[in-house]
Amino acid sequence: MNAVIIAVLVMLVLSLLRVNVVFALLIGALAGGLSGGLSFTDTLTSYTDGLGAGATIALSYAMLGGFAVAISRTGIPELLVAGVLKLVNKDGEATRQNLAKALIIFALFAMAIFSQNLIPIHIAFIPLLVPPILHILNELRIDRRLIASVLTFGLTAPYILLPYGFGLIFHEILATQMELAGMPIDMADIPKAMALPVAGLFLGLVVAVFISYRKPREYREAATTTIEETPARTASTKDVIVTVVALIAALFAQIQSDSMIIGALAGILILYVFGAMKWKEADDVLTAGMRMMAFIGFVMISANGFASVIQATGAIDTLVENAAAIFGDNKGLAALAMLIVGLFVTMGIGSSFSTIPIIAAIFVPLSVEFGFSTLAIIALIGTAGALGDAGSPASDSTLGPTAGLNVDGQHNHIWDTVVPTFLHYNIPLVLFGWIAVMLLG
Repeated sequence: MNAVIIAVLVMLVLSLLRVNVVFALLIGALAGGLSGGLSFTDTLTSYTDGLGAGATIALSYAMLGGFAVAISRTGIPELLVAGVLKLVNKDGEATRQNLAKALIIFALFAMAIFSQNLIPIHIAFIPLLVPPILHILNELRIDRRLIASVLTFGLTAPYILLPYGFGLIFHEILATQMELAGMPIDMADIPKAMALPVAGLFLGLVVAVFISYRKPREYREAATTTIEETPARTASTKDVIVTVVALIAALFAQIQSDSMIIGALAGILILYVFGAMKWKEADDVLTAGMRMMAFIGFVMISANGFASVIQATGAIDTLVENAAAIFGDNKGLAALAMLIVGLFVTMGIGSSFSTIPIIAAIFVPLSVEFGFSTLAIIALIGTAGALGDAGSPASDSTLGPTAGLNVDGQHNHIWDTVVPTFLHYNIPLVLFGWIAVMLLG
C-alpha cells in the first residue's frame, strides 16, 4: 500500500480512537516513512527537520490566546453576554430564544467569513468571541457541533472562492503553482471554476444547520479554563474605548507586518499601557491564554513534521501515477482519483495552502494528458487542495473552533468538530468538485 495512504490512515484511525492528535501525527509519520522505504533514522530526521516550519504558527497562536484572554479580563465579553441573556430570559418566550439562536449563529457565521476576506485575522477571533458566549449556548441548548460546522464553513469557503484577504493568497498560490507546472492561467478564472465546489460546501452547511444539529443538546454549566483564573471586572466606558482601540491596532499591526505575533503584541501592549488590564495580572493572563491555544500550536508543529516525512518518501508522485494507470482513459474516474489524492494529502498535513504546491506539479501535466480544459484543471487542483482542510484533525480550520468550544471540556476535537465537518463538507466537496471538473471539461 502507498506510504501516503498508510500514514494518513494510521493518523486518522488513532485520532478516531481518541489518541492525542500530536501523537497520532507522529506515529502516522513513522508508519508512512518506514513503509515508504525510509529508515527509522531518516524518517525521524525528516520529521524533526520539518518541525521548525511550524514554530512561527505555534507562537502566533500562543500570542493570540494571550490577547484573547486579556480582552476577556476587561469585562467587555460580559457586557455582550448580559445583553444577549436579556433576550434569552425575557418572559421565557420561545420566539426570543429562536431570535437569540439566529443572531448568535449569524454573528459567528459573518465573523468567520470576514476573518478570511474582509478582516484577515483567520481564527484569531474565535478565542475572543466563543468562550464568553458558551453560557448562552448552554442556556439555548445549541449543539456545539452546529457552531463548529458554521465556523469551519466560514473559515474555508470564502478563501476558496473570493480573491480577497486569505483568498487572494490561496488564488495566487494556485495560479503560481499552475504556471510553474507549465499552465499559466488568468486569476479571474479561479472564482468561476470554484463556484460549484463551494456550492457543495454551502449545501453541507445547510444540512448541518437545518437537519443534522438542529435539535437541542444539553451541556452542564462548567467553569472554563480561562475565566476562573483571573476574574473579569465590570467594564467601564474607558475599558470599552481602550479595547476597541486595541483590536483596531492589533488588526492594523497584523496587516502591516504580515505577522499575527506583532498584531497580538500590539493589542496586548495597548491594553496594559492604557490601564484596561493591570500589569500585575499580565503573567497569569498570558499564561492562561497560551495554554488555551497551546494544543493548536503543538498540532501545527507536528503536522509540519508529518508533511516533511510524506514528501521525503516521494510517495505522492507514485500515488497519482498509480491512480492514473488504474483508470486508463476514463476521465471521470481519473478526476475522482486525483480528488481523493488531494483529500489524503490535505487530511495529513492539515493545510490546503501547503497542499497546492505538492500536487500542482503532478496534476497539471496529468490533467493535460487526459484532455481536461484549463477551467476544469483549475477546479480539479483547487478542489483537491481544499479537500481535507475541513475535516482534518491537523487543520486550523477545525482546531480553531475546538479551541473556543472546548474551554470547559465539553467539546471533543475529533468527534464534535473533525467528524461533523468531514461528513458535511468533504463529501459534498468531492461530489460537487467532480461535477465541476466534468462540466468544465
